[in-house]
Amino acid sequence: MRDTIRFLKGGEIVELSNVGPTETVLDYLRLRRRETGTKEGCGEGDCGACTVALGRLIDGKLVYQPVNSCIQLLGMIDGAELVTVEDLSDDTRLHPVQAAMVEMHGSQCGFCTPGFIMTLFTLYHDAGAEKSRKTVTEWLAGNLCRCTGYRPIIDAALDSCFDAADDAFSWRAHETREQLRQLSDSSDVFIGDSDCFFSSPATLDGLAALYGQHPNATLVAGATDVGLWITKHLRDLPKMIWLGRIEGLDRVEDSPSGVLIGATATYAATEEAMTGISSNLGELWRRIGSKQVRASGTVGGNIANGSPIGDTPPALIALGTTLELHSAEGSRALPLEEFFIDYGKQDRRPGEFVTGLFVPRLSANQAFRCYKITKRFDQDISSVMGAFRLTVDGEGVVTDARIAFGGMAGTPKRATGAEAALKGASLDDPSTWGAAMQALLSDYTPLTDMRASAEYRMETARALLAKALMEVSGTAPEELRVLAKREAGHDRAA
Repeated sequence: MRDTIRFLKGGEIVELSNVGPTETVLDYLRLRRRETGTKEGCGEGDCGACTVALGRLIDGKLVYQPVNSCIQLLGMIDGAELVTVEDLSDDTRLHPVQAAMVEMHGSQCGFCTPGFIMTLFTLYHDAGAEKSRKTVTEWLAGNLCRCTGYRPIIDAALDSCFDAADDAFSWRAHETREQLRQLSDSSDVFIGDSDCFFSSPATLDGLAALYGQHPNATLVAGATDVGLWITKHLRDLPKMIWLGRIEGLDRVEDSPSGVLIGATATYAATEEAMTGISSNLGELWRRIGSKQVRASGTVGGNIANGSPIGDTPPALIALGTTLELHSAEGSRALPLEEFFIDYGKQDRRPGEFVTGLFVPRLSANQAFRCYKITKRFDQDISSVMGAFRLTVDGEGVVTDARIAFGGMAGTPKRATGAEAALKGASLDDPSTWGAAMQALLSDYTPLTDMRASAEYRMETARALLAKALMEVSGTAPEELRVLAKREAGHDRAA
């Protein structure tokens, strides 16, 4: 048992024994270390002003990823290298990214600049990134600038981020890898007492035992949701159990039959495998949050928190995903749609937790489509999320359908009436689709809230069903998607 967390900062190992269960990396930097280059903006992982980089060993390779320090718990950086804007330059020169931002006039008021710099630092160290404006804008989708304008920032990125890394971090990469290996151990971490603690078990059995003793503890994986419980809801969470050190829980296993995803596997780690199942699924993954959110947030967490507007559950339900749960009493599996019982309520027994999920591949006669409808394209919560898996025979007749929506009910929910009505419909005859469109009116009773009215949600759901049927029947997706036309126009203008 270890009663400290350990991480690298500025090339030195830092060891802390006084770590509160809800203390964030941002508060540690600004309040304890007085390193105020990292800024506090939205406090919810949207604006990117608080971005820092975490370096970890992934398959033996040193990888730097951007994270939002305002919602990243301090205990969660155990075993990592923490890099802030103060660490980039030395007494003689700026980091290449910083120098490019100065040269390209990429900063006015400067409040957001450290966050941009840190996100671009991680791009600078991503050797596989393709040099393009699209790459840069995707990388910066989680960083907000209110005064400079993005053009000079993008220019700075294009100028500095796509040559071979040549900075202090690349020069000492071997030493850093060795230090991170030294920090890696199989000890359980427990800081505090039975009434108030931060803990990080190293094994599944250790987690089951601890959670069995403290079923009222908060389980956290990426903290992209739990972090907001702390910063926005101001919840008192005295017992925190981080799952990030459990060996094997971050697995992503690709097989001919499907993909097995461990509960702590992040969106970033699973994006390639999900794209392999369907390009639609890969595009959905790319639109979940930002680089910062996808580097920390987990698919298992998106499911376990039971949100009715979570992005992944409708798509995974439509694909026929199976969920695995575990406790000290043993393990069990159930279809994902059965996990969601009611708003804020899941089929999870005391001491039980999500350990993984299995996403089956599509068969040769199946087609899949999913659509995320939001007020803005990037960094937004769904108003409606629709997913459709259609099984079609050689004559173009639908023999089976799985349809699921988010944002239409208190839980992610299948459209069983529309599914039944679609059986026997012909993709070549839109007149046979009407019964399914009508059935959606009975499948859901959506609510009106700040994101959308009930009427808008219902009309959008019906339109998405029609869109899916049209695409599967042969209509080119770009003919039905406004964004594709906008992107084409931008390419022509460029």
